[in-house]
Amino acid sequence: MLSTMQDVPLSIAQILRHGSTVYGDAEVVTWTGDGSRRRTYAEVGRRCAALAHALRGLGVTGDQRVGTFMWNTAEHLEAYLAVPAMGAVLHTLNIRLFPEQLVFVANHGADHVIIVDPTVLPLLNPQLQQLSTVRHVIVTGDSTDGVDAPDGVQVHSYEQLIAEQPTEYDWPDVDERSAAAMCYTSGTTGDPKGVVYSHRSIYLHSMQVCMTDGPAMKQGDRALAVVPQFHAMAWGMPYAAFMIGASLIMPDRFLQPEPLAALIAAERPTMAAAVPTIWLGLHQYLEQHPQDISSMREVLIGGSAVPPSLMHIFEEQHGIDVLHAWGMTETSPLGSVARPPAGTEGEQRWRYRYTQGRFPASVQARLVDDDGEVVANDGTSIGELEVRGPWITGSYYGIDAPEKFDDGWLRTGDVGSITPDGYLTLTDRTKDIIKSGGEWISSVDLENAVMGHPDVIEAAVIGVPDAKWDERPLVAVVLREGSDATPESLREFLSDKVAKWQLPENWTVINEVPKTSVGKFDKKRLRSQFHDGGLAVTRL
Repeated sequence: MLSTMQDVPLSIAQILRHGSTVYGDAEVVTWTGDGSRRRTYAEVGRRCAALAHALRGLGVTGDQRVGTFMWNTAEHLEAYLAVPAMGAVLHTLNIRLFPEQLVFVANHGADHVIIVDPTVLPLLNPQLQQLSTVRHVIVTGDSTDGVDAPDGVQVHSYEQLIAEQPTEYDWPDVDERSAAAMCYTSGTTGDPKGVVYSHRSIYLHSMQVCMTDGPAMKQGDRALAVVPQFHAMAWGMPYAAFMIGASLIMPDRFLQPEPLAALIAAERPTMAAAVPTIWLGLHQYLEQHPQDISSMREVLIGGSAVPPSLMHIFEEQHGIDVLHAWGMTETSPLGSVARPPAGTEGEQRWRYRYTQGRFPASVQARLVDDDGEVVANDGTSIGELEVRGPWITGSYYGIDAPEKFDDGWLRTGDVGSITPDGYLTLTDRTKDIIKSGGEWISSVDLENAVMGHPDVIEAAVIGVPDAKWDERPLVAVVLREGSDATPESLREFLSDKVAKWQLPENWTVINEVPKTSVGKFDKKRLRSQFHDGGLAVTRL
């Protein structure tokens, strides 16, 4: 028996139509470093129509890929909406990729057009000769100065291009399962892998971002999207904001602590999202240069585990709740969110907040051990996390990777436990967990413990070879300026926080933990530095 319900596609065009009319007075604010550019959602809607007409004129007539090489700006939001709404495919290019990875990603995705911010032209120009499918480069702003385009590639000014176009567009009814956008993984192992999101998956994911068991974005919010739009679709914030009528605040290229603090004080966001290193840097800046950031009720942190010390700092010193979350490019990225159960208080509430959170109804999860057996969700049994759901990828674009999938489930590479009431605690990545004397040591747990020391800014833990125990942890720490902390004192600090056999003997003090293109600790580079003799290691 079939239902009697109408089969109306869940599409980006519907989000665009709704947001630009019902919430036409909401706004997207782009920070300029000393002020803001403002644009209402109604204006965004008209500019999206003009952009769609312009792209049609450049040969984007079907599902051609339109790449973006941009910071978080109003123009990037317009591309987010217009490109998939017209039936083409948005391809966000990571501006922090190595040049050879950028070339691989743009060619593999077969980008026809690239929209680029003029401030990152020096990163794109040297690669344009190698981009075999690109036929047009559109530079945001009203100038095309600085583009070094090869023969056969036409260059256009974004503002001049859309100024000549109509401001209404007959958005097509696309199949909700067709491609809307694509994003590539950061390529920490091998070539980046492409994930292609459907209209349906983005629509459903946007609804979850607005739900109370998720980030709970709501109408009237002012959402600061620090997480880059090229990183897992800015964690779904742009689409969710347009769907629910929350205003968006875009920091452009001003992601350092000083301009972020000024932006928050000036534009009064109510919520924000970024990786842990952003918030750690902001706190350190505010200690020396106080600013009013009291408008924010909550910050969403994902990308890597949040040190409990950072959660306490933001709540106790800034009055801001840290909302811990887990996800991946492959999961759109929302996988779990750590909202404590109703009625929990005190230490019990904190224990829930320290976890990676509870899975929403649309995300199914299980843990699988080394023998391929599903283990119990009892809060103690450990296994690799596997997930499935309507916004979880079932394959990679144009790449066969059977090792990443298990009978319809995505293998995440994360290791942890799940409680009976559905809360996930990750102990490590499968490639990062340390096996010492036949027992497992969580690098994440050690990092969190070390970062609880008041003199430690950052800490990353890797496993290094050991003749007796096979592997032992090496702790790389970044200390506050003027700190007199030593490896001996740091080890003593850990003595009542981890099991005695887990206490690290190997320590190195470094200036900065290397980061990936999306701001995570790059342990691959740290291991390489160790094996090449580039780290001065103290063994206790």
